[in-house]
Amino acid sequence: MEKVSISAVTREGIGVKGTLSQIRAEKKVPAVVYGGHKEPVSVTVSVKDLEKIVKAGKNTIVEIALNGENELALVKEIQYHAVTDNPIHADFQRVSMKDKMDVVVPLKLEGTPADVTNYGAIVEHILRELEVRALVSAIPHEIVLDITPMTINKGILAGDVKLPEGVELVTDKEAPVVHLMVPKEEEAPAAAPADAAAQPESSSTKGKKDEEGNLAKK
Repeated sequence: MEKVSISAVTREGIGVKGTLSQIRAEKKVPAVVYGGHKEPVSVTVSVKDLEKIVKAGKNTIVEIALNGENELALVKEIQYHAVTDNPIHADFQRVSMKDKMDVVVPLKLEGTPADVTNYGAIVEHILRELEVRALVSAIPHEIVLDITPMTINKGILAGDVKLPEGVELVTDKEAPVVHLMVPKEEEAPAAAPADAAAQPESSSTKGKKDEEGNLAKK
C-alpha cells in the first residue's frame, strides 16, 4: 500500500490567545496524533504535507516523523474552514501493520447498464461507502463496483460487492447499494371539453331556455 512521509512538530502554547492564528499564518495546521496505547500528542503539520496525503487518496498510510521517531498513522479527519475551504485541523490515528482495522472505504460505480440506454432507467446510488475490516497494508483507497450487468428487476446489496483479497465486510450484507429506477411517466393534461354543449349550463342560459320553453307551450 502507498505510504506518504511527513514531519510534525510538537505544538506549544495550547490555549494561548493568538497561537492558532500564528500557526495558520505560517502555512501550518494544528493536529493531534492519538491511539496505539500511547498518549495523544498535539502537533503541527504543514499544509503542503496535508495536500500530499489528500492527493494520495483515502486511507493512505502516513509515516510521521516526530521527536526523532517515526510513527505510522491514518488520517481520521481533516476539518476545513467553511468559507475559505482551507484546512484548520487534522486527526491522525496511530496504526500497526500487524493489526486489522475497521475503516470506511469509498464505493465507486463503473459501467452503464443496458436498461439505462434501452429504457431510460436511472441509476440510484444509495450507499456510497462500505465499512470493512483489513490489515492496514490491505486497506484499499476505494472499492470499484461494475454495474454493467444490472437490470431494472435486480439491485445490488452490500453482500454482493466483490471485495479485494484480505478485506472483510463490516457493513450489513443486506444494505442496498445501488438499483435502477424506472422513470415515472408524465401525467397527461386533462382533456378540454369538445364543445360548448359539454360545458355546464350557466344560470342565465338555463333561465333563457325555461322562458323559451314556457312560450312554446303557450
